[in-house]
Amino acid sequence: MRKPFLDNIRWAVVLLVIFYHVFFEFNSVGVLGAIGGFTFPQYQDGILYFIYPWFMILLFLVSGICSRYSMEKYSSKEFLKMRVRTLIVPGILGVFVYQWIVGYITTKASGPDAQKVLETVPLVAKYIICSLGGIGPLWFAHLLMILCLFVPLFKVIDKNNHFYEFCGKANLIVLFALAVPLWGCSYILNTPVITVYRFGIYGFAFFAGYFVFAHEQIQEKLEKIACPLLIIAVLCGIGYSIYFFGQPYADDKVLTHPLTNLYAWIMCLAVLGSAKKWFNFQNKFTVYMSQNSFGYYVLHMLWIILPAYLLKNFTDLPVWCIYVLTGLSGFIMTSAEVFVMKRIPVLRYCVLGIKKKKE
Repeated sequence: MRKPFLDNIRWAVVLLVIFYHVFFEFNSVGVLGAIGGFTFPQYQDGILYFIYPWFMILLFLVSGICSRYSMEKYSSKEFLKMRVRTLIVPGILGVFVYQWIVGYITTKASGPDAQKVLETVPLVAKYIICSLGGIGPLWFAHLLMILCLFVPLFKVIDKNNHFYEFCGKANLIVLFALAVPLWGCSYILNTPVITVYRFGIYGFAFFAGYFVFAHEQIQEKLEKIACPLLIIAVLCGIGYSIYFFGQPYADDKVLTHPLTNLYAWIMCLAVLGSAKKWFNFQNKFTVYMSQNSFGYYVLHMLWIILPAYLLKNFTDLPVWCIYVLTGLSGFIMTSAEVFVMKRIPVLRYCVLGIKKKKE
């Protein structure tokens, strides 16, 4: 059951991830892992506040919907086999084959203390450090694979689809009320230190997609109110960004705040409804992006970190020009690398999880 608007949401979120990382590298609000800002306050950091609470939740929500459709087409064994190839191979093997380069550049750009660590450890340890440091956005593949392991189990438990059909009866009040359990899940199963592995909230979004939002009637309910819902979501985002501006937006106290989770959920509903209404089509560009979005997701970090580091530290260009050039590098160079890597057999399998060449 292929639905163009879901494919379009996925590649659009991937492009949004690239856009986000351009601004993230220069953030001045204390979110770790970046090169650093130009001054404080930087009002362009408001873009990070507006995007961060919801875009990955939305991606897990859509992944849950698509997993439901896949299970209607494939057996549990086939489903897991595909997920291992497309998620685990790039997420683990690809880290040691390719992503160590990203980790090396990231470490070099992180300052003298990080560089000193690389200089004082043996070559093997240096390689491991760089590989782990290059995981970057591949945390999504790791977490999604773990969630996918539960899908065949739920198929067995709900083999007659009683729970699934019950979830399909949800009205708009119930759909909005799901913001409450989303908020509750923001407190649980969060890994320490590496805070992007938020199993609770992303797991909730994934299984909400699988059981609730995979229903055509649920999607149609959101489509009917897409315009006012999108306006409300944007207004909530502006209010949220103003309220928390200046605080590290990735801190637990921000991520677990009820306002953060309410905004995130409303925006996810708004994007689903809006995409169903206005983005449910295909053309050559959307088909290309649907087929290559994972490559963009996996490969873009190198082409943002490298120019960001060089432009900020070794040029006197205006700040706006540095943002623009870094963004252009992120989109153009990633496109070129996706094109090339798909044509190199070993790399396209290890890094992108592509078994055969796809034109």
